[in-house]
Amino acid sequence: QVQLVESGGGLVQAGKSLTLSCAASRSISSINAMGWYRQAPGNQRELVATVTSDGRRNYADSLQGRFTIFRDNSKNTVYLQMNSLKPEDTAVYYCNAREIRVSGDVNDYWGQGTQVTVSS
Repeated sequence: QVQLVESGGGLVQAGKSLTLSCAASRSISSINAMGWYRQAPGNQRELVATVTSDGRRNYADSLQGRFTIFRDNSKNTVYLQMNSLKPEDTAVYYCNAREIRVSGDVNDYWGQGTQVTVSS
């Protein structure tokens, strides 16, 4: 398993940028996918972005290119660069690690979350 710790959240004005960090307790180079999800009060947790071990990225359509996920394997850290932030982006952001076993079983690991609040 892997432990994940998010950081970098806070209060930011609309239109500004913010970068979130996710530090993993072990190497992330062999983890099938790392990702960021978010959850606002009363809503389900939703996909923001993922990056696979071979570098493929996937983003939620609604982001319209504003967010970028990238990783530094040497630091066991995944980042989420958020640009042109909107009040609708306000949520708790969670780091995710997904491992797919040979058996086909899928294990998801989650960080504790970091709050992002975008003011208008």
